[in-house]
Amino acid sequence: MPKARYTFELPQHAVDYGVEVPVRNLNIDPQAQRTLNERRAQNIADNMVREAIGSVILSKRSDGDLYIVDGQHRWRACALAGIPTIRAEIHHGLTQAQEAILFLIKNRESHKPRPIDEYHVGLTGGVPLFVDTDRVLEKHGLTLGSSSTNGVGAVSGALQIVDRFGSSVFDRTLTVAEGAWGRSAETWDGMLLGGIGMFLGRWGDLVDDSELARKMLSMGTAAKWRSEILSQSSRGGFNNSGTGSRVTTAYRLVAAAWNKGRKAENRIEA
Repeated sequence: MPKARYTFELPQHAVDYGVEVPVRNLNIDPQAQRTLNERRAQNIADNMVREAIGSVILSKRSDGDLYIVDGQHRWRACALAGIPTIRAEIHHGLTQAQEAILFLIKNRESHKPRPIDEYHVGLTGGVPLFVDTDRVLEKHGLTLGSSSTNGVGAVSGALQIVDRFGSSVFDRTLTVAEGAWGRSAETWDGMLLGGIGMFLGRWGDLVDDSELARKMLSMGTAAKWRSEILSQSSRGGFNNSGTGSRVTTAYRLVAAAWNKGRKAENRIEA
């Protein structure tokens, strides 16, 4: 299975640890942060154990202002609870884009941000995975984050295709899907795109996209494909009901569509 081809990198820079800073002096850059959830912050404030707050991650910009990179909900909770200071880890000399990358690194192994927040922050950081994904979506007149005629709701699914197989495969995936089923919310279903992307990622050198789209359409609409995928996945039992197995089921159906009418020696094994 291909390894992830995108990584997050930062230059060496100075960091101060364990610095006590006034809560009122901190700023938020929404382009380098997830969306603040006021209810979550209030819940933290209502149940706060001050000694267990930990440190927030800050960036000290060239003008001396301090911007929160990670920990905005704890910062907001302190403000709500009337706590005047918070301990901080302060990073020096980072650009806005590097702040966004630091946010992604800090959250990789902890409470992950929503995929759409990670996507937008990644764009701010200029992270190739997100930039390449955005470029392909823009080429197709699509946005990421909500399901619609011109929107792909499967954020994680789209990013996974790019991460595993590259942006060119994601580009071809969208082309094949639209070629088969036109532009609709059903066309951009995450299971369908995942299956097409996996098929093209593995066998793309042997496949003509127009022919694949035509054969897929001959097997039914996007809605029919989705129904069949769910049906086959559920027949596999509880352990086969997850998103991963549904993408695999979609992949097998795409392979079956491609193999239809082909001689045995020219078929692709699913």
